[in-house]
Amino acid sequence: MSTSKWAGKKAVFLGDSITEGVGTAKTYHAFLNEMIGFGHLLHYGISGTRIASRPDDGGSAMSVRYTGMADEADLVVVFGGTNDFGHGTAPIGTTEDFATDTYLGALNVLMTGLIEKYPAASICFLTPLHRDFYDGYGELNPETGLTLTQFAEHLKERARYYALPVLDLYAMSGMQPKLQIIKDRYMPDGLHPNEAGHRLMAQRIAPFLETL
Repeated sequence: MSTSKWAGKKAVFLGDSITEGVGTAKTYHAFLNEMIGFGHLLHYGISGTRIASRPDDGGSAMSVRYTGMADEADLVVVFGGTNDFGHGTAPIGTTEDFATDTYLGALNVLMTGLIEKYPAASICFLTPLHRDFYDGYGELNPETGLTLTQFAEHLKERARYYALPVLDLYAMSGMQPKLQIIKDRYMPDGLHPNEAGHRLMAQRIAPFLETL
């Protein structure tokens, strides 16, 4: 029997293709469920989606579609940001911004919205992973001069403002796909972790969840 504080609890995961499970037969949240034994698990992972909105996304941005998630949850985990950097890079915006089409504005909308939707839940964020993508940008977007590091740091800063815990997977996932041995083992396409990568993520995330 699991001794986790989250055993039997309702967990909700919001994210992009990594949360959806592109590139793996088993996701990090499935591994977490085996380790923890959630009472109920829902995932809202949609490939290609950003935290910030864009005109052609059909309302799929996380800062928009969180409103359609289950009304009750004990734990909410948000994992995004890589597509804000890599898919038509979202403008950064300002910390006072509440426009969903800028990154900071969308973070403000999403974080305040989740707090209001789930006032009794534990809400946390995961920073993006490193990337070395075969069809897109790695760590630097040459069209804008913005780096993935900046997007990870902005997420941490906004979460700090709202007093929301963050697990910095960008810093400590153990996956840097620019190293070929790591890419081959955990992230063959340079962006989406394989099953071994998802297992490693779950091993990092599980103890973090116990601190919430």
